[in-house]
Amino acid sequence: MNGQPIPPDLQSCVLCDDVRQEKNGKFILIGLFDTIGAAQFPQTHPRMCVVTRWCSGEGEFRQHSRILAPDQRTVVVEGQQIPVRLASPEATATNVEFFINVVFREPGTHWVEILLDGDLKLRFPLRVIPVQQPPSVF
Repeated sequence: MNGQPIPPDLQSCVLCDDVRQEKNGKFILIGLFDTIGAAQFPQTHPRMCVVTRWCSGEGEFRQHSRILAPDQRTVVVEGQQIPVRLASPEATATNVEFFINVVFREPGTHWVEILLDGDLKLRFPLRVIPVQQPPSVF
């Protein structure tokens, strides 16, 4: 690194059910989504992944992910501080964060936020909607 850190760009961020990594290093994202359907509330979502890709920066930074309730103040779940290390502006850093048993207390538009060193870099909606269960068949 040559002197001052260069803050990276957030190239992408997606929510998905699971992530696999091949032997060659490529990531396989399984079940991308932007909506969660729930028959009742509170609803516990068993597993979700937040996948981020950073680029065009240089230095060491800290990523922090969180999901806010529809009131845009209440934190539903938040992740740990994850290191983002970029050796050069040509490097990329991919982070995968798993959230287990996330409890959504109400329907509505929730907000996924990605921060880097405390600065908001991305905010996007996650819709949590009520759905009817199909009738039971005896």
